[in-house]
Amino acid sequence: MRAILYAFLMLEVVFIALSSQKNSCEMLERFALNGLYEKGDIMLGGIFAIHFGSVAPQLSFQSKPEQWKCYSLDSAVFRRMQTMIFAIREINRNPNILPNITLGYRVYDNCLNLQLSLRAAITLTGGQDDINPDDTCKGLPPVVAIVGDPLSTHSIAISRVLATFRMPLVSYCATCSCLSNKLEFPSFFRTIPSDAFLIKAIMEVIKYFGWTWIGIIITDDDYGENTLKNFNEELQDFGCLSFTEILKINELSRIPETVKIVKKSTARVIAAFLPKFHITALIEEVVKQNVRGKQWLASEAWSVFPNLASGKNFAFFGGTIGIATRKREIPGLQDFLLQVHPVVDPNNNLYNKLWETIFNCSFAYDSSSDITSNKTCTGLEDIRSTKTPYHDVSDLRISYNVYKAVYALAHALHNLKICRDGKGPFENNSCADSTKVQPWQVLHYLKEVNFTTVTGERVFFDEYGDDIAVFDIVNWQLDSNGVVKCAVIGEYDGTDAATQELSINESTIFWNFPFQTIPKSACSKSCSSGSRKSFRRGEPLCCFECVPCGEGEISNETDSSNCIKCPSDFWSNFNKTKCVLKEVDFLSFTEVIGIILTVSSGCGVCLCLSTIAVFIHYRTSPLVKANNLELSFILLISLTLCFLCALGFIGQPTQLTCIVRHVVFGISFALCVSCILVKTIVVIMAFKAVVPSNKILKWFGAAQQRGAVLMLTLFQTLICIVWFTTAPPFPYKNTKYEKFKVILECDVGSVVGFSCLLGYIGLLAGVCFALAFLARNLPDNFNEARLITFSMLIFCAVWITFIPTYIGSPGKYAVIVEVFAILTSSFGLLIIKFSPRCYVILFRADLNTKKAIMGRGRPQTIKQRHVCLE
Repeated sequence: MRAILYAFLMLEVVFIALSSQKNSCEMLERFALNGLYEKGDIMLGGIFAIHFGSVAPQLSFQSKPEQWKCYSLDSAVFRRMQTMIFAIREINRNPNILPNITLGYRVYDNCLNLQLSLRAAITLTGGQDDINPDDTCKGLPPVVAIVGDPLSTHSIAISRVLATFRMPLVSYCATCSCLSNKLEFPSFFRTIPSDAFLIKAIMEVIKYFGWTWIGIIITDDDYGENTLKNFNEELQDFGCLSFTEILKINELSRIPETVKIVKKSTARVIAAFLPKFHITALIEEVVKQNVRGKQWLASEAWSVFPNLASGKNFAFFGGTIGIATRKREIPGLQDFLLQVHPVVDPNNNLYNKLWETIFNCSFAYDSSSDITSNKTCTGLEDIRSTKTPYHDVSDLRISYNVYKAVYALAHALHNLKICRDGKGPFENNSCADSTKVQPWQVLHYLKEVNFTTVTGERVFFDEYGDDIAVFDIVNWQLDSNGVVKCAVIGEYDGTDAATQELSINESTIFWNFPFQTIPKSACSKSCSSGSRKSFRRGEPLCCFECVPCGEGEISNETDSSNCIKCPSDFWSNFNKTKCVLKEVDFLSFTEVIGIILTVSSGCGVCLCLSTIAVFIHYRTSPLVKANNLELSFILLISLTLCFLCALGFIGQPTQLTCIVRHVVFGISFALCVSCILVKTIVVIMAFKAVVPSNKILKWFGAAQQRGAVLMLTLFQTLICIVWFTTAPPFPYKNTKYEKFKVILECDVGSVVGFSCLLGYIGLLAGVCFALAFLARNLPDNFNEARLITFSMLIFCAVWITFIPTYIGSPGKYAVIVEVFAILTSSFGLLIIKFSPRCYVILFRADLNTKKAIMGRGRPQTIKQRHVCLE
């Protein structure tokens, strides 16, 4: 494209150079452009797309190339050119703007072709039209600014040329956001918001209706490239592109294939950023291939042409939603439009072509007519009797942008004219010469224009040369007369970036779907609450599967990408939509197992107290005396504490109960086993001291026995003190074993401390068992050692089994195992140690005598031992 620009510039330079070598001014050649012209003191240029098609000449390089030919004049777009002329004449009549200065114009038709646009721009920039064939070479006043071009791609190319001369180009329809780059396009302005705002408005509409699966059709040019980039950036936050179709400029061959892709796509919403030329052909192909059930989104370029959906096309494109600049009225414009009439003037040949198009005829003297009708135009036809888009001023949008562009230039020129030397903006505070206005001077003032139109709209340009971003949201629907109109259904106000707002009146929208339902467009159905999206590999993010949230996870919104894990004290409900508080569980006194253990503990306490009562009542009996009454009482008291400590493991754990249960457990069992160990030692000493003179028991009397029990118990107390000082047990909410429950239990705090406590009890029990086992062969009628051996065997078996069972039991079952071990071992010691004695005391009084206890055969020895035991 740049190579083409440079070629045109070099061609212009050659023309000027060759002309300067002659005595009189002569144009080597001029471009045959369709246009309109009126002379003035200051000339404004204009470029419009009046014809929507063009034919390039054959370049054989053997003869003079023919001129381009244009066809398919659009009378609605012709109204835009007429609006510029109307605005200029209105300004010329206004004594408050540019008094004593007349604006003129030279406007050209680019026939929707880039090469013709460049030819028009170069012609306007060169200022060599209609020069006088004399030595002065004086021609028309130079063009100081240009209104146009309507297409972004054309404006990009033209702006690069005009930027060299700092000539303002004020477009009324070019929306590419790339043109806001003032470094690259310093002289470009526009009276229409850029695509950056237009795409944001479209995105707000898309988000408003919940569409996430969109197809897009663009052109293969700078405008299309920037549109796709901005569209992708805005869409990626919430949606995806189903397809992207790119159509080449001035080529329609790919449109059938594009329509096939639209038809196959699962996307029901299609956004088309196309000029009228392409969209017209696209609509024809959509109707031809019978592509229904699509919601079309129209860009500014074609949203204002609802007549495209007239007739049978309405079944396919009725309900189209588009973005358009705000509709305004221009007083007096319609009367001006109806004053048009054909003229025999090559500089104003477009009037004839408009006339031919409206009345479908051709002038006999016009060999360049693009109408193939046999009807001859007379020029006397009544244009007021016709009804065409040309004089329909009920929906002025782009035409109003043209109106604003002309007034913006007029105000810039007016400010230039009223400047006073010494207060000017140029070098040495000078002002511009109003008789020799330069484009770069107009450019300076254009940046600072700020005025209000007759309709009350404020006009100014921001730092990027853009207009304020206010759009109408339009909907193609039939009016009461069956004519397709642009009905305004909402508004997008982007004047303040912080408070951009979209307002839509849904009740006024026409949906071209059964039962007037709002279409849905998504690659995958929305995931309901309680599930999350699982994306498909290799597909866009909008294509996914819905996966239910896992246990303990929730999602409380639709289309959630992730499930939220519930806090440790909470669990997901059945639908996985909210976290509910987990049921708190612990070994309580009210549940069956708790009741059983409590009753068992109570029974053990009762048995211990009953045994104590029996021993106290029969304390003078030989059997009680023979069993070391003091140690027996201590043993029974410790067993009572063992039964009672089991109750500390039942109920809701607290900081106090967690410590107390382990203190009582450790000390009571240490006391219990210490008593049995001391009794075992006493039994062994008594029955191993066979020599009558042996006085070993005198050194291990009652005081020493009590001291031994106390020392052994104090050592366990010391272990507890160290443990509880460094890392005491504490209440703990266990969420590991039960998904739906929080199990309250006591954490031991220090595993080492708890192991030392159990290990010490195990050490005492092991020593006791070993000593008792060595004394198992004592006389049968005095089987204390044998009973100790058997009781310690059960005690050790219970606690050895307890350790792996405790470790492997989940939650509160570990507490149940521990309580069961306490009760089992306590009952084993109580029953084995004391039930035979109580049975003899209560039911066999004949055996509770000194003679029965001493037995027969070795009375001296037995007596000696009996005395020692007492």
